[in-house]
Amino acid sequence: MRFEFCPKCGGKLSINDVKEINKPKCVDCGFVFYQNPIVGVAAIVLQEGKVLLGKRNSSYSGTWCIPCGYVEWDEDVYEAVAREFQEETGLHIKTKEIFHVLSNFHNPKQHTVGIWFLAEVVDGSLAAGDDLDKVDYFYYEDIPVLAFPTDRIVIDKLYELGLIK
Repeated sequence: MRFEFCPKCGGKLSINDVKEINKPKCVDCGFVFYQNPIVGVAAIVLQEGKVLLGKRNSSYSGTWCIPCGYVEWDEDVYEAVAREFQEETGLHIKTKEIFHVLSNFHNPKQHTVGIWFLAEVVDGSLAAGDDLDKVDYFYYEDIPVLAFPTDRIVIDKLYELGLIK
């Protein structure tokens, strides 16, 4: 999404150089409107050699992903992953460690940076919610069509490390 007007004064945003396409500058007040990536978080929950995935019902509908979501403005990434995971799966988790961090370029309108956490379930009942129609555990050879190329990278790494079978 390209913005045309300055959020500070309402003046016209201008791009003088193709290298500055993600840094439009206001012609009136000089404010630079940096177009930075959004941060997404995902929780990897493993059970008996399987990984938990969710079938999406909003963007990328019908494809699967590691349960994920965006970090809100005033939210810590650890709080965000626990909140998003609970909203999407009904499960409360405890994060263990960061497993992977990747830039996501699958959506040309919005660059995101994803953080995948290893996590364990501490409470709740598994049930799809929020952006998911279905949740289930999968062995590596049974992984369905994924929404995000970066989830494939993460799942391949889980398999290479012997964390899923």
